[in-house]
Amino acid sequence: MARTGAFETGVGALVILVACAFLLYAYDASGKTARGAYALNAVFGRVDGVAVGSEVRIAGVKVGSVSGHALDPATYEAKVALRIDSEVRIPEDSVAKVVSDGLLGGAFISIEPGASDIMLADGASITQTQGSVDLLGLAVQAFTANAGKEDAGAPDGR
Repeated sequence: MARTGAFETGVGALVILVACAFLLYAYDASGKTARGAYALNAVFGRVDGVAVGSEVRIAGVKVGSVSGHALDPATYEAKVALRIDSEVRIPEDSVAKVVSDGLLGGAFISIEPGASDIMLADGASITQTQGSVDLLGLAVQAFTANAGKEDAGAPDGR
């Protein structure tokens, strides 16, 4: 009987260790690491596919994440809050773009650094932005535009 209890205790301890390892991995993968970060803001016309936790990348390398977004009721634009690793400094003339991560994937914020010597401070805003592109809307527009051209070029019954 005592041997069975020791076996169950050992299995229980192993399960707890595996669960702790998984939690540590998930915490690290979420981008919320112990190193410091600073806040930046950006305003976009559209942020389709961008959610809290989406990556912020420079040259394809993750440098931060989206920490929040909200609709500005006065302008109907999306205000996005970003958390950037404190080791990465962003020039003030940088451009932030919403980029699709493939046809079926989500989206992320891509920052193209500018050439300014002045860096954005904590709480500053990236003023040059480019929102997401509605690919489905563009495809429908292209197909309907081509359909109209075919009708216009049709013979007039002669």
